[in-house]
Amino acid sequence: MQSEVAPQRQPSPARGIAAVMRWFDTSASSADVDPALDERVDWLRALPFAGMHLACLGVFWAGVSATALWVALGLYAARMFAITGFYHRYFSHRTFRTSRPVQFAFAVLGASAVQRGPLWWAAHHRHHHVHADTQADPHSPRNGFWRSHAGWFLTRAGFRTDTSRIGDLLKFPELRWLDRYDTAVPVALAVLLFAVGEALARRAPGLGTNGVQLLVWGFFVSTVVLFHATVTINSLAHRLGSRRYATRDDSRNNWWLALLTFGEGWHNNHHFFPGSARQGFRWWEIDLTWYGLRMMQALGLVRALKPVPAWVLATRGAHEVGR
Repeated sequence: MQSEVAPQRQPSPARGIAAVMRWFDTSASSADVDPALDERVDWLRALPFAGMHLACLGVFWAGVSATALWVALGLYAARMFAITGFYHRYFSHRTFRTSRPVQFAFAVLGASAVQRGPLWWAAHHRHHHVHADTQADPHSPRNGFWRSHAGWFLTRAGFRTDTSRIGDLLKFPELRWLDRYDTAVPVALAVLLFAVGEALARRAPGLGTNGVQLLVWGFFVSTVVLFHATVTINSLAHRLGSRRYATRDDSRNNWWLALLTFGEGWHNNHHFFPGSARQGFRWWEIDLTWYGLRMMQALGLVRALKPVPAWVLATRGAHEVGR
């Protein structure tokens, strides 16, 4: 009787080369065949993520100016809207409709946030809604704060895009390209910021900025803050806040997270009814993304925003728990 031979892992150099290749092309074949490694952090592939955080220390050498701070704030706001309005409410939940050019424009803007491509984002988020706060949920805080906040994002399984969940989006080759080369747009933004900063240093020295300063503040600091603000919805919005609806998960409504993330903090509302383009269900629940989408609708850029159904609003007070 012939014994079964376990699959062999490739030598370490091959795994390292594959990990580096996937910094630039996520379709590069994996050198790992051991599924037991899927839930471990892929430290080599995660080096650029760590490097972005270290680059923020550049503020001590680059200095600061009002120009750099305004650029950082503007890029935070623009990219947060692209993540919440399009990566989340459009690509993940299809809560409104838009044209292909607008879809692509905001996919590019979202890609510049260094939260991977729109297909990856939508696939992981759809998986989260199916398995929220179960063992199959990769970023449930039941598995620990740091795991839910950033650890899951850096695992081998976390890097993959589950195409079985995004069949409606795979028909767009431009979205597939953004997903495959998910570092292309961030690198282009970084180069652009440096070039603009150098041009301002020569032509408008009174602004007190330069290429390195705009790169550090406008790209590295703004992007890192944006990332950690976004993932607080995984790590904190399932732990801190109140529960209007008795959902099967641990989602909470949290007003200060809602301000930080342009409306995503009304997370218990969202988990109760994820099919609405609005997450602040009550008039006093500030939802900046919803206001932005309403403005875009008025301008004819998006259409068919799905509202909160009357039956959802009629449940006010019926499921209040944990207040």
